[in-house]
Amino acid sequence: MDLNKTLRETEPFNRLPDDLFAEFSQAAILKTFPPDTPIFNQHDPPTGYLYVIKQGQVEIVVTTPGGGQMVVDDRKDGSFFGGTPVFTDEEYTAGARAVKATECYLIPAALLVKAARDFPHIAEYFTRAIFSRVRSLYSDMVAEHAENALVQMDAYPFKKRLSEIMSSPAEFCTPSTGVTEIARTLVKKGIGAILVCDDSRRPLGIITERDLVAKVLASDDPESFAATAAEVMTPDPRTMAPDTYMFEATTFMVQHKIRHLPVVDEGRLVGIVSLQELMKFRSQKSVLLMASIKEAGSVAELTAIKGEIIKIAKTLMSEARSQIETMEILSSLHHSILRRAFELVLEEMLRQGMSPPDIKYCFIIMGSGGRKEMLLDPDQDNGLIFENYPEDQDAAVEAFFVPFLEKLIATYAEIGYPRCKGGVMASNPFWRGRLKEWQAKVGRWVNTPEPQRVRYSTIFFDFMPLVGDPSLGQKLRRIVNREISRFPLFLHFMMNLDYKHKVPLNLLGRFSLEREEEHRGTLSLKQTGSIFIVDCIRMFMLEKQFYAPTTIERLDHLVKLKAFNSETAEHIKAAFEAFTYLRLRNEIALIEQGRSPSHYLDPYALTRAEQELLREAFRAASKLQDSTKRHFNVG
Repeated sequence: MDLNKTLRETEPFNRLPDDLFAEFSQAAILKTFPPDTPIFNQHDPPTGYLYVIKQGQVEIVVTTPGGGQMVVDDRKDGSFFGGTPVFTDEEYTAGARAVKATECYLIPAALLVKAARDFPHIAEYFTRAIFSRVRSLYSDMVAEHAENALVQMDAYPFKKRLSEIMSSPAEFCTPSTGVTEIARTLVKKGIGAILVCDDSRRPLGIITERDLVAKVLASDDPESFAATAAEVMTPDPRTMAPDTYMFEATTFMVQHKIRHLPVVDEGRLVGIVSLQELMKFRSQKSVLLMASIKEAGSVAELTAIKGEIIKIAKTLMSEARSQIETMEILSSLHHSILRRAFELVLEEMLRQGMSPPDIKYCFIIMGSGGRKEMLLDPDQDNGLIFENYPEDQDAAVEAFFVPFLEKLIATYAEIGYPRCKGGVMASNPFWRGRLKEWQAKVGRWVNTPEPQRVRYSTIFFDFMPLVGDPSLGQKLRRIVNREISRFPLFLHFMMNLDYKHKVPLNLLGRFSLEREEEHRGTLSLKQTGSIFIVDCIRMFMLEKQFYAPTTIERLDHLVKLKAFNSETAEHIKAAFEAFTYLRLRNEIALIEQGRSPSHYLDPYALTRAEQELLREAFRAASKLQDSTKRHFNVG
């Protein structure tokens, strides 16, 4: 990451003359921080530098009242941090910690102050509040919750990344290394596997003790002991990135029956983890839950596992981690349960002598499931894509998939995923079909955007392949983008439908509550809050013709495309996270009371601080709605 290039593309430096960039580059110091190392702590006096990340990852952390640490932001290549004290000379309001080995350019504060005399916008930028008001209120509330939480389950697997637990450097050899030398290395180092890499340390294969036994010791070929690494290795090993969480790696390795997992950063080998090391933590209920999904042999087991998810949610909330991360972790659990249930139903059909026709298909989930934004009690939103098989196969396809899908939807409901009240399920013929039939359907939605079709599209556009051939989902995604590019006015109709609903705040800042009997005296954190953020960000994504699964990933990409500035995006993220936090906490409380979880709550039952946070989050959502309306309005 070149310092000049980074500054030229980053606010507030992008309006400075060339001679200043040269001065910054000449004065900057390049410094490396080892993994899990504090760069500075909250309340430390200023170090006298602005930090620009050349390569690596830095977490911005604040200390909770109970003495723990809460991650409030994550910075990667090209980002900067530590700038506010340069102009205020006050202590750091948050700490910075290197997650992995990180190189930073350190720009002297004196040089920045000098530049700000001629270009005042620099000082104005850094003297703004680090976080928006909604972020500040949210951080205070989560910190208080973390201090008061009484959760006994260890959250270690959710806190640690592979960069923190992997063996590094990992042992590796070249493709021409002999098997005898490899065996000696394994014995000498006391390891169970060695990577085979090219000259750039890019993994080409992996050799385990089992490979040596099966392909050399147990071989009938007398020349086997003369074999090279290239001849006995298992090629193209599965890998993961160093910032992957431990729970993700554990689940992945159990599912794929992998004992050793190379850790790769930008294609280069940086470490290795073994399943044996990860399984040291199998005593923790959380990892047992993750691993047990794949091993579940009945619907009853999956039902019991789903009932345990609340414990994971409570653990994550007590650790004061980002609720966006919490939501993705819960979604990962739900996806695994849904996927395993699909397998169990398919196995039952096969036992009954019913086999699927020889065609490609892709089972998709939509809505919050497709966005990886599921909480504790999501309902079903799913569909099925078939390849364009010949018409004469219709009868065979229907004969298998009609009873299969009816059984699948009933199984999901039995496990605890309610049927969609709107019928958005693959058992409904409307939500399954060949690729060309989906194309025709999407074309009708986009080119004749009646209100009901627009409502369908808002659920459908977030689809994600869950089981089957994902290439069918990719083809359907391209169809969606192509249809919208042909008729961009559709986004105007989508915006109008969304804008008919407003956040539940009146002019005096009081909450507008539901009047219908079922939810009287409450408001919906989903339907009158987070949904506006989800819908608006989706519209911008569709306009820009890219795809990212989660709302936050979409927002981050829109910042890169300059559709939003970073400050606005931070405000939106904080509001979205606040809605998620309050909703998840409410769901947990209702379940513990023996009631069904819900996104409806009485805002006046919240503390004053929580009510103020909710108001600020609603205002942020409303402001996004207004800007989206201006952007997509016609005429």
